[in-house]
Amino acid sequence: MAEHNSRKMRGRALDAYLVASAQAGSRTALNQLARRWHPKLLAHARRLTGEAELAEEAVQHGWSAIVRGISRLKEASAFPAWAYRIVSRSCAGEIGRITRRRKLAVAFAREPQATASEPIEPDEHSTLRAAIRELDPPHRAAIALYHFEELSVAEVAVALDIPAGTVKTRLMNARKKLRQILEGEAS
Repeated sequence: MAEHNSRKMRGRALDAYLVASAQAGSRTALNQLARRWHPKLLAHARRLTGEAELAEEAVQHGWSAIVRGISRLKEASAFPAWAYRIVSRSCAGEIGRITRRRKLAVAFAREPQATASEPIEPDEHSTLRAAIRELDPPHRAAIALYHFEELSVAEVAVALDIPAGTVKTRLMNARKKLRQILEGEAS
């Protein structure tokens, strides 16, 4: 546990350094930041959109906004929540465009497919991940950011652009639904 916390702290310190360097004009730091964060932002977008292609597009738009706005980010340590919020908004915009264009409500409900970038995990974890995929996108995003990305409730609220109370409610409801799904499988 101590090693995990130490690794997490080093990662956050590196991110803060890269953000500060990028704000000072370092292209190399910005490229390193993109290499570190692109997979995480892409996984987040896939959870929200349920479609790999749509997620890619949303993340590309998100990176454009991140590059344009990074100089205005007041605290380098706030980068994770700020970047997740930008990608969340980009996903919402992409989903809205598709919904209007196709007039299909199912665009929101489509379940994401497992990706090759997801590690193969023991049965217990893969069962849990399968259950998480059954959640609707808002609950799936809250659970993933809080538990997998280890953001605080406040950071999840910033990332999803919702009040902290809403994050807590989504986490509570998602856990309840996961319990029902998992207990149903055990029966």
